[in-house]
Amino acid sequence: MRVVVDLTKCQGYAQCAFLAPSSFQIQGDEGLHYDPVFDEADELRVRRAAAACPVQAIQLDRVAQRVPKALLHAAPPGRIVIIGGSLAGLRAAEALREEGYTGQLTLIDDEPYGPYDRPPLSKQALAGRVRPDATGLPHRTDLDAQWRLGVSALALDLAGRRVQLSDGSAVPFDRLLIATGVRARPWPNPAEATLDGLFALRTRDDAIRLHERLIARPGRVLVVGAGFTGSEVASTCRSMGLDVTVTETASTPLAGALGSTIGAIAADLQRAHGVDLRCGVTVERIEGDGRVERAHLSSGEVLDVDVVVAALGGVRNVEWLEHSGLAVGPWGVACDAGCRAFDVNGVVTDDIFVAGDVARAPNAMFGYQFLALEHWANAVAQAEVAAHNMVSDEADRWPHLHMPQFWSLQFGTNIKSVGVPTFADEVVVTQGSVRDGRFAAAYGYKGRLTGAVTFNHAKWLPFYERLIEQAAPFPPAFTVVDGPDDALPLPAGVPDRALLARDATVVVTGHRPTMVASR
Repeated sequence: MRVVVDLTKCQGYAQCAFLAPSSFQIQGDEGLHYDPVFDEADELRVRRAAAACPVQAIQLDRVAQRVPKALLHAAPPGRIVIIGGSLAGLRAAEALREEGYTGQLTLIDDEPYGPYDRPPLSKQALAGRVRPDATGLPHRTDLDAQWRLGVSALALDLAGRRVQLSDGSAVPFDRLLIATGVRARPWPNPAEATLDGLFALRTRDDAIRLHERLIARPGRVLVVGAGFTGSEVASTCRSMGLDVTVTETASTPLAGALGSTIGAIAADLQRAHGVDLRCGVTVERIEGDGRVERAHLSSGEVLDVDVVVAALGGVRNVEWLEHSGLAVGPWGVACDAGCRAFDVNGVVTDDIFVAGDVARAPNAMFGYQFLALEHWANAVAQAEVAAHNMVSDEADRWPHLHMPQFWSLQFGTNIKSVGVPTFADEVVVTQGSVRDGRFAAAYGYKGRLTGAVTFNHAKWLPFYERLIEQAAPFPPAFTVVDGPDDALPLPAGVPDRALLARDATVVVTGHRPTMVASR
């Protein structure tokens, strides 16, 4: 049996750590680490922990439902194909069965493994506390799906209703769900990318290779990029006692997701934990005779390094759709609020749906702007909406109204956010103390609350979520017992779109971003 925790929901109550301490551990004040696979002897404790979780964030393998829901569609599609077998694809397949769909279901994924959880790869798995091959996602026992693993989608034939695959076969469909997600942005110099010691981190295999190199105790690790993945890798390296240098093009870490004002707090956090942080610096060249030896920085410095981790953000997997007739681009596949894909003329399709990191959809809470999100919770919620709408009549379809939210655990600090911090021009600390590393900050745009972030203060996030949904005024007017003495808004410091393309977990789209990645 497997377990996964929706850490966007987790608020650090620690009931699970109390009831099943061998499987759940609290790091710092609020950060939860867990073992995705547990011993049979611990099953009862883990089940009690899942039942006791006040926010129901713990998910286990589910048994078959005895009585499926009645289909809302008068003539359900006979063949549904899902391209992408990760979190969004798996959850959509489960939701289809829960909706009562009994037709042919096929999932296709280019990785040779079944669905697994990616967030632990930069934390527990990289540090060796959890095996990377033990991060499989829990799932229904009655999925009854055909899995085509290790096979890529090459082209979509809309008129012929078929997907061409890399093994030479073609898969026909009545309805199609695109859930191909993102991949790690590669190192821009192909010759340097082949050097032994240069890594990216996105897949299970990436985590295995990087972990093996880190436990060999390299002299210095260079992390290029201080977004969430880069910052988490740096945190894990420091927890292993390794020397780490981090370079970042922006003025602070996490600037693309939180802006430079809050990013400056993240910078202090990194330096306090021994990271050699270099902001406003790019890596111009990696040098080595077959393996990584030196890094040449834009500052003129040359660093001796043994390992380089390229955390340059993600690239959405849409190349196979370029000549399909769908509205695709660097932000992903455009779709309506019901997850139906648009074609190149802006007309919504009836049988092509999109979910997860690869989707860009309008959001009513943010001026109907199209948002591209890379969130665990969004992938689950959007997949469920897409699955429901695939087998439902027009009048019974749901809109995807998920509130963006993300989390990160780094340097013993639990960072969580709701809304869209980058859809803001000002930010203000509303609760707690920055000096003590425990606070909440609210973001606003033209006098309206649009986002919030907490550092070790996650229990307040539902409060801010309600305010964002209500379009509450900014700066917030509420009074709290732990409010700061001087709550003056500051510029949020959201960087230009080039950096948002690389580091943000939520991006307000609507134009074509530059695709040139800064190193």
